[in-house]
Amino acid sequence: MLVGSLCLPSDSALRHCSKLGSAEGYSASALQDVTTDLFGSENHGTVAAFGDFNSDKQTDIFIIREQSELVIFLADLKAPYFKPKVHITKKDFNCIITGVVPGDYDGDSQMDVLLTVQLKTKATSDTMVVVFWGNNQTLGKLFFDGFINEIILRSFNGDMIPDIFGVSADFSTEVCYLTGRNAVWQPALSSPVKIRIPHSNAFIDLNKDFTAGDQLYLRLNLNVPFFQDGNFTKTQPGSIPENVKKVGQSSFVDFNGDGFQDHLLPVCLDDACHRSAIYLSKPGEPEWVQVLTDFQRRETLWGFVPPQTTPPAGELHNPITLHLGDYNMDGFPDALVILRNTSGSGQQAFLLENVPCDNASCKDVGRMFRVHWDQSDLGAIPGAAVATFFDIYEDGILDMIVLSKEEGKEGFAIHALKNNFEADAYFVKVIVLSGLCSNDCPGNPFGVNQPGPYVSYTTVDSNGYLKNASAGQLSQSAHLSLQLPYTVLGLGRSANFLDHLYVGIPRPLGDKDVRKQEWTAIIPNSQLIVIPHPHNEPRSWSAKLYLTPSNIVLLTAIALSGVCVFILVIIGILHWQEKKADDREKRQEAHRFHFDAM
Repeated sequence: MLVGSLCLPSDSALRHCSKLGSAEGYSASALQDVTTDLFGSENHGTVAAFGDFNSDKQTDIFIIREQSELVIFLADLKAPYFKPKVHITKKDFNCIITGVVPGDYDGDSQMDVLLTVQLKTKATSDTMVVVFWGNNQTLGKLFFDGFINEIILRSFNGDMIPDIFGVSADFSTEVCYLTGRNAVWQPALSSPVKIRIPHSNAFIDLNKDFTAGDQLYLRLNLNVPFFQDGNFTKTQPGSIPENVKKVGQSSFVDFNGDGFQDHLLPVCLDDACHRSAIYLSKPGEPEWVQVLTDFQRRETLWGFVPPQTTPPAGELHNPITLHLGDYNMDGFPDALVILRNTSGSGQQAFLLENVPCDNASCKDVGRMFRVHWDQSDLGAIPGAAVATFFDIYEDGILDMIVLSKEEGKEGFAIHALKNNFEADAYFVKVIVLSGLCSNDCPGNPFGVNQPGPYVSYTTVDSNGYLKNASAGQLSQSAHLSLQLPYTVLGLGRSANFLDHLYVGIPRPLGDKDVRKQEWTAIIPNSQLIVIPHPHNEPRSWSAKLYLTPSNIVLLTAIALSGVCVFILVIIGILHWQEKKADDREKRQEAHRFHFDAM
């Protein structure tokens, strides 16, 4: 039986609320630099991941410093709103931290932190895996020391405890099943494969069967992708677009709002990346469609930053990457990218807005990207190297975090930009947890967010047309994917309740029973925390609904109060007039009584 609860947000969730206004009136001045409010003087390092480490229902930030220390900035109610509280160091082991993946790796519903590290003294770039256990905050044992690439996470056996997928030096693919704190290694594929380095492999539902993460997307050494189902038996070979010289990281997103995950691929059409493009491929269709080719800004040509062919061992990779999120809540995901002036005068972050297609190249998709060249706040950050979305104030509106390289200084400077975009648009924010426990979790009433869940909704827009969208939660984990531990789905201007919201989680290999549940009549501008417990009984899954007030809610309350006051005034006036009439009638009655008595 479904269990649900309607809750008011905590004070920390309401620290700030963004303004909402016209969805079409985009303004280049819609960003506000709030770096000092968030970090104070601690705004340096490499933002590596996001997650709720201390189980306070607020997302914390994981930052690598000097490649040898991980600092967890915990969300706080007082400025600076993110404070460096937890320090994890590998200095004693002479290692370089290359990746951070938060998750629950021992099934105790407490967040642990997986680190991928490389030895400073080793000539090769073999990757090792170490886990920092969250319940007693101790650095765990070494799980594996022979990966040639960063790892991928997914619950292969459907127990909602992330397992580790990696490639060893002999090109064999391995899966590490974690039970408690014990590791069991098994081969993943029957034959060796050469995975691309850096890779953008993902577990994502491409056929909309709500079996989250049932398909493995791999990029081989020659940039050729192929897909495999949950049993690792079937393959779908593919190819990259023609005339492409350099290939960036694959991303998966519902680009045109048809409910299916599309494959986005940023590329360079020449070795120097003077000519760049973004291609899209729909599931089951081999054709690639260009959704962005115009990188011309007045007389200046911009392009992607060409990746290093052989980056030094231990250095953090910065491949061509799209970081996706619905910035203006219109229901279509936008992107943040780093572009370089091809004349060599610097690089910066740019916002790519998802807009209706206006040329023949993208007509089959119906949507395209358009670069916002005049975003002054982003342009004010020189030397930008990474840009991503993040809900800073837990209000469901995606803000931005930008990392920039300062001349003469090591490491990155961190910049935080608040999204003050005014739009009369709505959203729903969904977090799917592990479901290893429900209300009896030790020290944590909910659990930890998981890689692999799949979320989809259907509703009716303001014009009466059917509207739907979908998203995968934490489908990628390597090379600073910086995916958020929640899904924010824009609803556009429709203030209607969501007719249907579906959530699916991974199932055990070979299991044909889909783990999917449906909720109806979800309130817009709300946050839904889904607890899939027990995993194989979707009807028993629970959902906690948190309302996120905005100016629209405030204005609605004011308007409603005004109407009530107006009605009360009318009632008061009518009551006063009726009382006057009663008094007059009483005097007349009294006069008639005395007259008759005479």
